[in-house]
Amino acid sequence: MDAGEYLEAAVRDVLTAASSTVDDRIGYAALLLAVTGALDEADRLVTQWQARTERPVAALAADPVRARAWAMLFEARGTRPDWAEGLPPLDLDAEERAHTTSLRRPVSDLEGVLPPGAIAEVVKHVAPARPDRVRAALADGDLELWARSAGPHPDVATLAATRALAPALVAGADPLSLRDRAPACAGALIAALHERYPPDPGTWPELIAGILRLRGGATAPPPASEAAIRSAELRLGAELPPDHREFLLTCDGLPADVVFPRLLGTADLRAEDGVVVLSEPAVLLLSAGHVVEVDPVLGTTVHSSFRAALARHAALLAQSG
Repeated sequence: MDAGEYLEAAVRDVLTAASSTVDDRIGYAALLLAVTGALDEADRLVTQWQARTERPVAALAADPVRARAWAMLFEARGTRPDWAEGLPPLDLDAEERAHTTSLRRPVSDLEGVLPPGAIAEVVKHVAPARPDRVRAALADGDLELWARSAGPHPDVATLAATRALAPALVAGADPLSLRDRAPACAGALIAALHERYPPDPGTWPELIAGILRLRGGATAPPPASEAAIRSAELRLGAELPPDHREFLLTCDGLPADVVFPRLLGTADLRAEDGVVVLSEPAVLLLSAGHVVEVDPVLGTTVHSSFRAALARHAALLAQSG
């Protein structure tokens, strides 16, 4: 499969398609990550989908083969992740027998050509049948042949549902050679989920509490007083926007973390050439009523408000988790 083309189409669907298509894309992507051995990335993707959509996890395993695939992978890894609590347990021996029969079932050259109905059933029984090469490769345990034959949209659910192969997949067999692309794939889809289903940051106390929780439970500095804010404004020679004042009245600055600089409190705010520096290092600036974020890698972003910048920060933290 072409990983670049696949990811571009998957991200586009997550951003624009119907909810059922989003669920199908995420369900397929999670299994694709799992069969590369990227189990942590698969768990992260599903957890973020749950958090953003609040839909039942059964939507990711709506057909029997996907449900069987997850059951076999859970057995092979020896544990069920927290997100899988909503998936019903299966009789794995019975599922294995059904799956083996399916892998060995001959297929007609006319299968799928005719619409469902009586004529299609008759043709299915009288037309010449042959083994399905892709499924036969799984039945024979030949991952290399399966990968060569799987086509541009590999049936990763049928692969993962093959009980004898699940341990090798969990151990990192990576038949599609996508392991190095797994973090980027998960990250792009999670970012698309956050754009499609943006979280409501809530009130200022809720937003700050959410950021600190995502940072691992750090403690917020105490709030600034109105007198301290007025003193800072006099020193700066400018009034702070109302939402920045509300931030300071919630907590007087915030320490740095892996994706955001230290946000300055009232005592450390400073002005340079008419621009108010809001962070250390000076990558977050207040200019002409707008908050400007200067990133040496991603370039400059103009946020509509200080709150918008913090909400974006919270979204990045959630994605990285």
